[in-house]
Amino acid sequence: MIYNSIIDVIGNTPLVRLHRVTGDLKLTVAAKVEYLNPGQSVKDRIAVKMIDDAEQKGLLKPGGTIIEGTSGNTGMGLALVAAVRGYKCIFTTTDKQSQEKIDLLRALGAKVEVCPTNVAPDDPRSYYSVAKRLSREIPNSYYPNQYDNPSNSRAHYETTGPEIWEQTEGRVTHYVAGMGTGGTITGASTYLKEKNPDIQVVGVDSVGSVYKKYFETGEFDEDEIKPYITEGIGEDIIPGNVNMDLIDAVVQVGDKDAMQMTRRLAKEEGLFIGGSCGAAVFGALQYAREQNLGENDVMVVILPDSGTRYISKIYNDNWMREHGFME
Repeated sequence: MIYNSIIDVIGNTPLVRLHRVTGDLKLTVAAKVEYLNPGQSVKDRIAVKMIDDAEQKGLLKPGGTIIEGTSGNTGMGLALVAAVRGYKCIFTTTDKQSQEKIDLLRALGAKVEVCPTNVAPDDPRSYYSVAKRLSREIPNSYYPNQYDNPSNSRAHYETTGPEIWEQTEGRVTHYVAGMGTGGTITGASTYLKEKNPDIQVVGVDSVGSVYKKYFETGEFDEDEIKPYITEGIGEDIIPGNVNMDLIDAVVQVGDKDAMQMTRRLAKEEGLFIGGSCGAAVFGALQYAREQNLGENDVMVVILPDSGTRYISKIYNDNWMREHGFME
């Protein structure tokens, strides 16, 4: 079969069983390997969906400019779609993102504005605010706003959820995903709980993010917001795509545990992935132990992106030592 373009091969990523990092756990832990998408991340799915929907609604016209705030992966997916369909791209990101992500976006023809990480979301210097301002100033531009755009969750309802259900032949008992924009966890869990309301959904958050306390208390506590290194998960806002009613538990994972598990997954399972993947697996295994999950349980964990984004960070021994992540 010959595909019409690179964006037609997005999705249908495999489930791969984990063996060595699971230790003495008896349940099946299956990783959904999203770095096998053409843009090497789960965000390819939402990129094509958001642009398809914007075109259908007349929000994005030929020759237009796509402007988005991104930690890198959504930008990569949008840049692929833009390259195929003839759009320009401007992305805002934060200075904690890896240089590889910025270089990859520029390689695909996008302009990238790097903004400070440690400012409030409504600060005019934040990457949210700069993206919104540029979308107002630049004619014939479209701001997808992945945080609040329902097409984000819808993409996972239409693709990720059904794939997990079919690939496990309906045997999935637990679905685990990192919590960033909220689309991956909300969209897929909506589908899965429609199929089987007993499926447990576990969100993985980063220490320094507001999600865990918000989930447990309903309180948005700014005192929870602290700097952290893991990219792509955790937030200092509550995006519109997050539906806490679908989530059964939230596990918080610190940077060190996330980075060390990321390295282990590469060395012990052959999975060359990013730091939020390590966080997701660490959180999933911690939850499995706490809940005494056993042979009849089938846990699916989303691995959002590729290790190619983090060569100068997680896979650099000196960087790991400098941050106290290697003994």
